[in-house]
Amino acid sequence: MGGYGLLYWQKGGVVMFAENLRTLRKAKGLSQEELAIRLNVVRQTVSKWEKGLSVPDAGLLIQLAEVFEVSVSELLGARIEKEAEVNAVAEQLSRINEQLAIRNRRWRRVWKTVAIVLIVFVVIVILSVVMGVTTYQFKAEPVVEVQEIEMVQ
Repeated sequence: MGGYGLLYWQKGGVVMFAENLRTLRKAKGLSQEELAIRLNVVRQTVSKWEKGLSVPDAGLLIQLAEVFEVSVSELLGARIEKEAEVNAVAEQLSRINEQLAIRNRRWRRVWKTVAIVLIVFVVIVILSVVMGVTTYQFKAEPVVEVQEIEMVQ
């Protein structure tokens, strides 16, 4: 997970959260789909959380803690004893979500650019083929008029 260095916070938090989420979900006997329905998110979102590819925002963390009947700090896998530290974790989650959004926007821009370049290339190829065919047709079929000359004796 070298490319996901942004996602790590103290004591490997994302990995810890992902493992805790999966363990707690299975202990409750819930599928990813069932948990997603309870949280009003799609199943793929829960899957991304469990794979450590993204993290829920602070509001969803609270909902998750309520579903699993644990504290948010237990869900995150860290002992947080002060209110200030809870706010720090919420701020970190917010920054991580922001960084993920930036990275996703960047990838979308790259793919859009690649798509535009490919479309332009295909249009140029099609135009060159069409122009080449019409040019070839004019060259292949020259118009020559032959006049008959009568010879008078």
